[in-house]
Amino acid sequence: MKIEKKHLDEMKRCYCASNISFDGENHVLLASEDPEVACNMYYGKDFEKKQNVWTTPGGCMSIVPIPGKEKEFLAVQEFYLKVTPSLAKIVWGKYEDGEWKFKDVVSIPYVHRFGIFHANGINYLIAATVATSKKEKNDWSVPGRIYVAELPEDPAKGVELEILVDGLYRNHGFWQTKEVGKDVGYFGSDQGILRVSAPQKRGGQWKTELIMEGHIGEIATVDIDNDGEDEIMTIEEFHGDTIQIYKKINGKYTKVWKYDNEIDFAHALVGTKLAGQNAFVCGVRRKDCELFAVTYEDGEYKVTMIEKGVGPANLCVVNEKDRDIIVAANHTANEAAVYFVTE
Repeated sequence: MKIEKKHLDEMKRCYCASNISFDGENHVLLASEDPEVACNMYYGKDFEKKQNVWTTPGGCMSIVPIPGKEKEFLAVQEFYLKVTPSLAKIVWGKYEDGEWKFKDVVSIPYVHRFGIFHANGINYLIAATVATSKKEKNDWSVPGRIYVAELPEDPAKGVELEILVDGLYRNHGFWQTKEVGKDVGYFGSDQGILRVSAPQKRGGQWKTELIMEGHIGEIATVDIDNDGEDEIMTIEEFHGDTIQIYKKINGKYTKVWKYDNEIDFAHALVGTKLAGQNAFVCGVRRKDCELFAVTYEDGEYKVTMIEKGVGPANLCVVNEKDRDIIVAANHTANEAAVYFVTE
């Protein structure tokens, strides 16, 4: 595969990478975790155009487009681990009259990751907190939770949160995908990996299943070896030094591959397709600060080093007709960037 990088911006502590499609084209969103650094939107054929989304507040962990709403998203703002009590909240953004406008949706202390599941015509918010309370940044004595809520047609009216799962220490990892056409989520914590799916009907029960034990920092899934069943890639432990792939063998997830490079503070995982191949894309924030892809070719796992020294905090991959785009929040390099991938 051929990979070309485009530097978009200097952005201090660039953390969140996302994409929203409207007006027939992709609009890349990159935001900082810093309290007073912008979130910007880049668009155009090669993202040569730029528009400010917000300047303050910062602390952006996640941005998620709302299904069925072309110019609307939800985002985390004011997530600061050093600030107690937590100011973290989810806000609703809507693009109208050529600019983004915002309203608060719900305060969720220490909300780090969230998704929006669409089932039977209903949008559901599902959100994970890394903790419930903290005395200081490195206090992990109080576990996090998973919250769920039905998302109303007008998010500005707020939501009524329900605690789905409690007792998840360092509840940091989240991956959303579709399985048999339905939205599912995987959550990683010191309790292992939980697989969560939405109710079959309004008022029904959410389904949760512990599929693997261990101290899991991040998760992504893709059928990397094309055998018809997704494999799981993990970062272990929280902000950990190990990246591994697990394959379901005889009903149990078994480790089949480990990244050999010495790493520190691995943080970003995506399961996707690059240049027509199923792949994992990974980012490490310290030491070599590498961005790399893993594919399965001729019966072996192959690592393609994309760039060192950038330290992605988060990644998003957009698949277009003639190219794939890796959107990279290069935290260590204080950089917003995209990488164009072609065959």
